[in-house]
Amino acid sequence: MNQNSTLTVSKAASEDAAPILLVPYMWIGDFVRCHTVVRLINQRHPSRPVDVLSTAMVSPLADYMPGVRKAIVVDLPRKRLALSHHWALAQRLKAEGYGQALVMPRTWKSALAPFLAGIEQRTGFAGEARMGLLNDLRWGERALPRMIDRCVALTMPRGEQAPADLPHPQLDVPANEVVAWRQRNGLTDDRRRAVALAPGAVGPSKRWTTEGFAELARRLTVEGMQVWILGGPGEKELAAAIAGVNQANARDVTGPDLRNAILALAAADVAVSNDSGLLHVAAAIGTPSIGIFGPTSPWHWAPLNPLAAVVETATELSCRPCHKPTCRMGHHQCMRDIAADRVVALILKALAV
Repeated sequence: MNQNSTLTVSKAASEDAAPILLVPYMWIGDFVRCHTVVRLINQRHPSRPVDVLSTAMVSPLADYMPGVRKAIVVDLPRKRLALSHHWALAQRLKAEGYGQALVMPRTWKSALAPFLAGIEQRTGFAGEARMGLLNDLRWGERALPRMIDRCVALTMPRGEQAPADLPHPQLDVPANEVVAWRQRNGLTDDRRRAVALAPGAVGPSKRWTTEGFAELARRLTVEGMQVWILGGPGEKELAAAIAGVNQANARDVTGPDLRNAILALAAADVAVSNDSGLLHVAAAIGTPSIGIFGPTSPWHWAPLNPLAAVVETATELSCRPCHKPTCRMGHHQCMRDIAADRVVALILKALAV
């Protein structure tokens, strides 16, 4: 073998082992959904490490994702370009020697740091005039109605169809961390079955009524179960309203640390959630999960992971699905018509399996 052939083989071997950077969506549910992309990369390129860009808020998820080497944590300003921040991130990325960046969001800023870092192959959909920032530009995004299908399409070689059976997201939470979480929260000796409620969501129209969750909490405690209310600090007032004045019906475990919610969902026997990020977290962990869908379509937005049940209004509504953050009609009937009795029955069924 001559010297040129040797150099060609060495370059190919180096490219085969070069790490891949995944730039996912940074909402909790979308970040979890993008683990399907990680698993596809692992299957196709088992020798190439996969890192994910993340914000500080969602970064705990990466700790539980099999096949992710590490998270590159950065909180870029959202309302301005902040070129110096992108340049600093680019220097961090350059030091990692990435061979490819898969840019899931279609914004101009999401592709900037991979470009400045000189990552050799930068893959993403056309959008916001990114022709110069991306050099593996893909088209046809709008022909793919689901976000997961769009993400997977970027993972595939150009012109190749995605597999029919997509790998599901996974969150592997060690048992010792769950035990430690129980100890920190004084739950070690409480042997009652636990139901985790996630009443929050982005946009009020995606939230089942506070009265519905409150009745659910009351009924479950009457049935002899413990109830945990999960969410961020913005859900603390909502959690208090659901638990009741004397806080006897449920325990408020809301807070700013997403890891706390991850561990609570891993410890719970059943999770009940609106169409929100925590539904994806619970499903990816493998906790039996019941998703409540009002204005949104489960086909579009439910987790790939199997759910114990999907709850939707039984009333035929011409305005549904609307996928709007607030109810345009003003009646919010798609959520108000869902009775707590239905959800209680589904929880009992899930616990009996």
